[in-house]
Parts: sequence; C-alpha cells; structure tokens
Amino acid sequence: MWRILSIIILLFFMPVGCMVAAHYTEDPGASRSQSRHGSTQQAPSAESDEAVIQVYAARAARWRGAFGVHTWIATKRRDEKHYTRLEVIGYRVYWGGSAVQVRRGTPDGMWFGNYPLLLRDMRGGEQVDELITRLHQAARDYPYDKTYKVWPGPNSNTFTAYLARQVPQLRLELPSNAIGKDYLPGGALLALTPSGTGAQISFQGYAGILAGIEEGIEFNLLGLTAGIDLYPPAIKLPGIGRLGFPEARRLTLPDS
Repeated sequence: MWRILSIIILLFFMPVGCMVAAHYTEDPGASRSQSRHGSTQQAPSAESDEAVIQVYAARAARWRGAFGVHTWIATKRRDEKHYTRLEVIGYRVYWGGSAVQVRRGTPDGMWFGNYPLLLRDMRGGEQVDELITRLHQAARDYPYDKTYKVWPGPNSNTFTAYLARQVPQLRLELPSNAIGKDYLPGGALLALTPSGTGAQISFQGYAGILAGIEEGIEFNLLGLTAGIDLYPPAIKLPGIGRLGFPEARRLTLPDS
C-alpha cells in the first residue's frame, strides 16, 4: 500500500509541486515585461498560397500556468490572406458570451507572455482546405459553447481534443499537461484518443487510461497525466509536460 502511495506521489504530485514552486519564485517583473501577444515567427506568411493548419500550446495565464497549458488551432485556406484561430476562452462564458472563439488572429502569438510550442504543422492544397472546413464545422458543433471549467473540464484543451478527434488526419498528440484533454464530451466513458491512433477510458477527466500509437501510454489521476511515449521516446509528467524527444511534426498533403 505504501509503495503504491509513494509511486502516486512521485509521479503525479511531486512534478506539480515543483512547477508551483517555480511559478511563485520567478521574477514577476520578468513575466510582466514579456506580457505581449506578438508573433513568434513560427507560422508561414499569410501571403502564402498554400493551406496551413497549425496547433500550438503555451503555458496558461497566471497561476494556472504552473499546472498546465492552453492550446489552440490556427488555420489558413489557400485563398485566404489571414489566419483564423479556433480556441476556447473561459472568461467569455463568465461574461455571458460564447466560449468558442473563431476569429482572425496571430497564429503563433505569445500567450500572456508565454512562448507557444508548435505541436502540429500541416500544409498543402485542396486536401488541407477540406480538413480546415471540417475543423470549422467541428468548432460550430462543440457541445460546451456555454460551459467552461478550468478543472477537470470542459476547457480549452477539451475543445482542441474534440476538434482533433473530428479530424484524425492531424494525428495530434496533446501534451500531458494539457489538463482537460481527457474530459470526454457527453459523459462518454470510452473514446478514441485525440490522435485517432488509440483508445482511452476516462471518468469525466478525473481518472482514466489512454493508449495509442501517437500518445503511448498515459494514466490520468485527478486530471493529472503521467505516462511514457515510445516514439519518439519521452516521459510525460503532470505540470512539467514532456521530457525527451519533442513530438512536434510537420505534415504535407499533396493537392488532390
């Protein structure tokens, strides 16, 4: 019993404790000086003639950043000269608005001073245009437009995971510190993983297990995720995220 408890503390709670300690000991002036939303030059120019889908994750704002990340998807069709961001913004619900935001914006912008990590970069022609159409339709169909809960969901990561399941061609693996990604809409107990390459069991984001070709094996406890990825190899820890080879991938689809 004590051995099991020690493993749980070591894998799930110590990493989060370290991140919380780091968050509250960092220089507050430094974070304020970086609180901008400008481009990080990771996205191709909007003047490009190719269709683009990119997925980003950045540390959440304020204290929430010690626990996890905020994720979003940026799209640009071939005939467009601007990017559209698809994401959930929690405070919009508190003001009586819609959580889902589909609007023009900087695809690779800083998030409250936090640098975004590029998770997926898909480019191409007509096929990518078709996937963008499906992503926008999935955003309109998202069932929690008027509901937002930081923990265990539904939140911004629940939304990104929902879109990824509708477009498995992205083969999107979300970070282990994307709290809310394992909250399955509609009270479902079993679903495909966000990458579409495996399956997961989840008890409303409080506990569960996931196994997939892209994700490896993950265990979820109280919304915190620990696991291991075999390709590319890495250890996944709550709060900290991925330790090992990065999972970012660029996919190119030819014209139909």
